[in-house]
Amino acid sequence: MNPPAAGTVPLSSGCPTPPSESYDVALLDLDGVVYVGPDAVPGVPAALAAARAVGMRLGFVTNNAARTPDQVAEHLTALQVPAGSEDVITSSQAAATVVSGLLGPGGRVLPVGGPGVAAALRAAGLVVVGTAGEQPEAVVQGYGTEVGWAQLAEAVVAVRNGARHVATNADATIPSPRGPLPGNGAMVGVVRDVTGQTPLVAGKPDPAMHAECVRRTGARRPLVVGDRLDTDIEGARRAGADSLLVLSGVTDPGLLLAAEPVRRPDLLAADATGLLVPHPRVDDIGRAWTCGDWTVRPAEGGDALELAGPRGDGGVAPARTGANPDGLEALRALCVAHWTRHPDDGVPARVVAADPAAGALLADWGLTTRPR
Repeated sequence: MNPPAAGTVPLSSGCPTPPSESYDVALLDLDGVVYVGPDAVPGVPAALAAARAVGMRLGFVTNNAARTPDQVAEHLTALQVPAGSEDVITSSQAAATVVSGLLGPGGRVLPVGGPGVAAALRAAGLVVVGTAGEQPEAVVQGYGTEVGWAQLAEAVVAVRNGARHVATNADATIPSPRGPLPGNGAMVGVVRDVTGQTPLVAGKPDPAMHAECVRRTGARRPLVVGDRLDTDIEGARRAGADSLLVLSGVTDPGLLLAAEPVRRPDLLAADATGLLVPHPRVDDIGRAWTCGDWTVRPAEGGDALELAGPRGDGGVAPARTGANPDGLEALRALCVAHWTRHPDDGVPARVVAADPAAGALLADWGLTTRPR
């Protein structure tokens, strides 16, 4: 594994060769990375096939506990990302391992969530019960589209009666074609708030899931690919692995800029097609930072940063150019500049635009756009 060198600002070094050639295994999150809802992120299945063609192996590490590894593998294969159940690690499996260690074989557990939760518990040698009246020793709560009041009520009663509350993950939201929707963390919060008991969380960012995927694949230099700062990126850092954040899920530029140090990625891409291209470095040129055609420097007065866009005919270029179609060079430079100034804490960034090109890009991101 490859933790960042001491003193290195995340994103600053880039990757001069495509990550698919620099890392031997990609540990991929699923929701928001490979697919959103039932459909693949456009271009990603072909990109993963291309990454495999140059020798990169793939493992799938998901906090979504609703489905079994077999079901996940079938879905991936239907999306033209061939996978077997042995390639998939779910947070239900992680939770079952935790509970088995707490209770031992034959422990009685009440599952809350999709079928993947109960299946993982049975596979771990635990006894699945259906109600609080059957005296479960633990409640394992994972995501499921059918979770409603009845299941939550049974969980509350069981926890009040002394059952240990274990959550497969605490993701507050899940990505969808209609935007973020309630995730398992939102439902876990209901049980926590009613019972007053803090649950044990088994999934990412706990490093166990990534470590298990490394063990299965024999990875020597893994790269975690995810869309969430609080699970994928923090989980990678805690596991000692490099990370690639993709913007095809729940994280936007504002959230990324405000990331705490443990949640700052090593690489950044619009989506998982970023595995196939080099990632430029960010250069510190003395009170200014550059990446490609974009420059960031301290604004006059206060703590703001000023973003200057590429220059073209008449001194103004559109925010999206052929050399930088998605503004990632600008975002990389902003992140490195802001994180250099705030190395130990995560705070929102205030950014001003030096020109219309920068202003258009900042407006797309929902950040401050006031020209100098």
